[in-house]
Parts: sequence; structure tokens; C-alpha cells
Amino acid sequence: MKISARNVLKAKVKKIIPGSVNSEVILELSPGVEVTSIITKDAVSSLGLIEGKDAYAVVKSTDVMVGVD
Repeated sequence: MKISARNVLKAKVKKIIPGSVNSEVILELSPGVEVTSIITKDAVSSLGLIEGKDAYAVVKSTDVMVGVD
């Protein structure tokens, strides 16, 4: 994965809470340490996100994005 952001935190998808347009994705960095991101339902689908899958919290400026290998 090549990206310009320098703050990349490996995590596991702990929970996905779908909404009508966006979904809340809770990533667990380590036991008890979580990061939450709001991304589109389409992004959840295209990234193949499911609970338990490895993912990354990508932090750049004011955004937290989610990426997968």
C-alpha cells in the first residue's frame, strides 16, 4: 500500500455499524485501544471490510481513513 500519509496504524475491524449512507467502523489497535471512522457503505463493501479483518487507520491532517492490503 503506497500512500502519502505517515500515520498508519495497523488494527483489526472490531465492529461495523451500518447506516443508510455511511457506516461507522471501529478499529481495535490493541486491547482497549480503538479508533472510529465514518466511511461510506460503498467503501466498506469495496474494501471487503468484515469484523475480525486486518485493516489500517490512516491519519492525515483532519481525516482518519481506512485501508487494507
